[in-house]
Amino acid sequence: MAHTKLDNGIIVFISPDVEKTARYYHDIFGCKVIEHYENEEKFAALYRDKVEIIVVQSKKGDVISNSERYGAGYDAYLDPEDVKEVDILYKELTQKGADIVKEPAVTHYGCYEFVVKDIDGRLIGIGKIKDIDTFFKE
Repeated sequence: MAHTKLDNGIIVFISPDVEKTARYYHDIFGCKVIEHYENEEKFAALYRDKVEIIVVQSKKGDVISNSERYGAGYDAYLDPEDVKEVDILYKELTQKGADIVKEPAVTHYGCYEFVVKDIDGRLIGIGKIKDIDTFFKE
């Protein structure tokens, strides 16, 4: 059987106010926003470097982070190209007023990361594997 390579993953967020969420990711994360607000399912496509986030307007229910709903997990994880860039991105987001809920540190699983809470309460982990032996333990 042939094996097809996947080229990219896309994050999909549901939002109570897609326009407000898109503005947040533009202002704080520096994303380019492509608006599709006229569609029946209102959404925005957000781009920064190789990352794509689709934000879709909710029609019912509350938006609850994984951590709040399930007691664990991030809602997304962004992975800079190099571990040195974690601190650069931390400084950039801090200067733009991001809500940092965890400062940069090496985790028990070997990643150097920090955590941002977005405008809708989602937790976004941002980091890079620093200790390969710890992360890919055998």
